[in-house]
Amino acid sequence: MAEKDITEKMLESFPDVFADIVNVLIYKGKQVVKPEDLQDMNTWEAYKSQAGLGYMERDVAKWWNSNNIHIASVGIENQSAEDNRMVLRVYGYDGVEYRNQCTEENRKNPAYPVITLVLYFGTEHRWKAPKTLYNTVHLSDELKPYVTNVKINVFNIAWLTPEQVSQFKSDFRIVADYFTQVRKTGKYTGSQDKIEHIYQVLKLLSVMQNDDRFIKAWYDTKTKGEPHTMCDVLDRLEEKVLEKAEKDFAKEKKNMEKNFAKEKEEMGKTIERNFAKEKKNMEKNFAKEKEEMGKTMERNFAKEKEDMEKNFAKEKEDMEKNLAKEKEEMQESIAKKMLA
Repeated sequence: MAEKDITEKMLESFPDVFADIVNVLIYKGKQVVKPEDLQDMNTWEAYKSQAGLGYMERDVAKWWNSNNIHIASVGIENQSAEDNRMVLRVYGYDGVEYRNQCTEENRKNPAYPVITLVLYFGTEHRWKAPKTLYNTVHLSDELKPYVTNVKINVFNIAWLTPEQVSQFKSDFRIVADYFTQVRKTGKYTGSQDKIEHIYQVLKLLSVMQNDDRFIKAWYDTKTKGEPHTMCDVLDRLEEKVLEKAEKDFAKEKKNMEKNFAKEKEEMGKTIERNFAKEKKNMEKNFAKEKEEMGKTMERNFAKEKEDMEKNFAKEKEDMEKNLAKEKEEMQESIAKKMLA
């Protein structure tokens, strides 16, 4: 929040921007307040409380002068979020300035009004927090007649009309145009209007949107020169996106190649391990099969030998029987011949 406040002050503290805001929001675009008639005010004031000595600080405050006489004191408070006690804060700021007009040294000068403008940069909805003292504090009907119903001047920047935005002559037109576009469409298309305080505008947008791409576009001035319009800035943001995409692609490609090489190496090792394991299993299975085959062949050979021996013995026996029978028949035949 502190960084946001500092960033907002950087742009609005310029007299041309401050005068422009007052002229559009108060005087409907009429060029009443001149930058050269503005004088910086002290924006902080010490105070004593039960907690001890403290201080309160305004965002931006200037005296509006004419012939060295204060016409008014004008302050600007920036809010990116609503504050339910904004009325009390503004009442405190204004009260300090009115009190300063009562000092001995200031009594001889004409009294002047104190005006505070609250600029609300929210884009989700208009300001819903209390705008009057009656709606801020708990107040009974009996006390109301004795309490001044102070009100604050809240301007919803994102809800300004196109006519109001076009009335701005300073760089605040860029800021107002940005927030109105974001509120309506969720995106910003840029413009060709020249920016005077380019760094302060881009810094404000970076902080308010929590997006440092805007201010990075400014730092490219060392190599690409200073951007002059929001279109220049958006072109650089698009270049940044493309550069980032190319870098991301190159990085992703490198990582993919690295991962592929690693996977290839791991796959090679896995294949080698699997092949060695498979080879070992095959050799083991082959040895087992060889052993089983040897045993089977031995069993088959023994059985076949046994069968052959049995067959041979039977054939031998049959042959011997046949020889004996033939011998007997021959003897009988010889005997018959001799008897004859």
